[in-house]
Amino acid sequence: MSHLYRFGQYVLDSRRRALSRANSPVSLTPKAFDVLLFLAQNPNRLVTKEELLQAVWGDTFVEEGNLTQYISHLRKALGDNSEDAHLIVTIARKGYQFTADVTIEEAADTAKQAAVQVPTAQSSLADTQLILGVPADEAVPKAPKHWRNAAALAASTVILAAVTYKSWRHFSGMTPPRSQKIMLAVLPFENLTGDPNKEYLADGLTEETISQLGRLNPEQLGVIARTSVMGYKHKDERLDQIGRDLSVQYVLENSLRESGNHIRLTAQLIQVKDQTHLWSQDYDYPVKDILNIEDDVAKAVVQQIRLRLTSQQQAELAQSHPVNPEAFDAYLQGYYFFQRNTDKDTDRAAKYYERATQLDPSYALAWVGLSRVRNWQANTGAIPAEEGHRLAREAVERALALNPNLAEAHAQMGRIKQQVGFDWAGADASIQRAIALEPGDPDIVRSAASSAAILGRLDEALALGRRAVDLDPLNAESWQNLGEIEFFMGQLDEAAANSKKALELSPDVWSSHALLSQVYIIQGRPNDALPEIELVRSDLIRAFLYAIAYHALGREKESDAALSELIAKYHASGAYQIAQVYAFRNQSDEAFEWLDRAYAQRDSGLTLTKVDPLLKSLQKDPRYAAFLKKLNLPT
Repeated sequence: MSHLYRFGQYVLDSRRRALSRANSPVSLTPKAFDVLLFLAQNPNRLVTKEELLQAVWGDTFVEEGNLTQYISHLRKALGDNSEDAHLIVTIARKGYQFTADVTIEEAADTAKQAAVQVPTAQSSLADTQLILGVPADEAVPKAPKHWRNAAALAASTVILAAVTYKSWRHFSGMTPPRSQKIMLAVLPFENLTGDPNKEYLADGLTEETISQLGRLNPEQLGVIARTSVMGYKHKDERLDQIGRDLSVQYVLENSLRESGNHIRLTAQLIQVKDQTHLWSQDYDYPVKDILNIEDDVAKAVVQQIRLRLTSQQQAELAQSHPVNPEAFDAYLQGYYFFQRNTDKDTDRAAKYYERATQLDPSYALAWVGLSRVRNWQANTGAIPAEEGHRLAREAVERALALNPNLAEAHAQMGRIKQQVGFDWAGADASIQRAIALEPGDPDIVRSAASSAAILGRLDEALALGRRAVDLDPLNAESWQNLGEIEFFMGQLDEAAANSKKALELSPDVWSSHALLSQVYIIQGRPNDALPEIELVRSDLIRAFLYAIAYHALGREKESDAALSELIAKYHASGAYQIAQVYAFRNQSDEAFEWLDRAYAQRDSGLTLTKVDPLLKSLQKDPRYAAFLKKLNLPT
């Protein structure tokens, strides 16, 4: 039985294989017709790429990029290129949705439709050649090649370089509007291997791709950070919505597949405004060619973008940094577990980072990862603080010795100098070096914002905080850090709004409840602060906040009780918070006594001494300037 599928002004005739618009013929190639017919038969639902490939091509091997070309061809044929109206909507990494309301009628044999008849699907190979300009023998099944796990990981670095090169070739010819850079989101690699144990590989490749593209030319190309894009990992989100969420013009979709001993990576570059597929490529390399072509790919990248990079950037790209494939595997697993942010997972991350450094002692980035883990363990009490800080510093010093131009290493050294040595000037110099090397890395931008704030350069800190939000707009930490800077500047309404934004993005960011409660207290709204304090998960911070909130309410007995609890339980770890309470209660002598204790304990809270609004009552006391000098902070 043949049918007519009507949507809008269009009529699709399955018997005559014809499409018409307002009784005028619309020309389609055979495969484009088959794709449109399947979409029209399945309107207003997610049709996966796998469904379409199976329905139209059956068991014939066809690269995913071919499908995207036909979708693009159909969009043009349907006049579906405006930003406001899409008949064929891309669902990121998953497939497509045909959004038209379709009515179906039985087609009479005598029906006459003014349309161009499309040849049958038997001409599929010729059709592929006509549209894509590829040899017909590329659309037939390919035999898998033997792959070792380590070699596949080595291939990943080559593939990422190729993806970077291909993407840059597209971006390099694009001129962004005046004073505006091109913004790109690299969506999470979709793990299509069927093996959940390969999630670490998919996530690691996402991070590596973001890093490689982000450092090409940050002045022209901004790449959204990993934290913001990872929220789409398990979502079926429309591409145009992602574009609005992240304020990007382009999206790079990626997937990872495996069949037996065969592995394949697919990348697709899409323009958000009209969902045009600008470029698509499948990558796989024979094992025997991996090491031989690695240098050739790197040289090709350098040659193609040479005129668009500074001489220093050219030199850095020209340097070869081969990595042991098994060390790369261990590094990716360490990164994966460290991102999960639990004590158990951090222990596992430490073991993987250690393994990476043992397998390849010259792997600078693995030493940075190990330093970050050790520093985190020391700060949380998972290992003795003195030992952990020593190990963290030794590891990052090793990284810098191996690669003096590694931005992540300079940023990590800056954190250690701040938290352990109170070497603010040295920390600031390290972080400034890091941001000069990687101005598009939001973690480094956030570190630079914090460093500027600590030293009292609040206007600079605010600008950097806003840049971090632009680069990582769905990261609650970015909004929380921006809110803190505004709090230090006395911009209390803005600080409250951005604390709430952080909580919308991640209700687990309890530090935003702590910041919001302090904003309310200083605004003279201590009653509003109380429900926020209840949501703070740290017993120490909760006791500190109750002590100042009850004082603001005039409930001095309750304030005294909260302060007594704070001193009894946390005198060894909360000296700075105790000093804050005394300062807020205008008890200067006690406040300076506890600031001195905090100094002796190397309390990390002292980083806020110069800008903390709760210490305002101390600022005219000569002891305040003397204490700042003791901390090596500018007065």
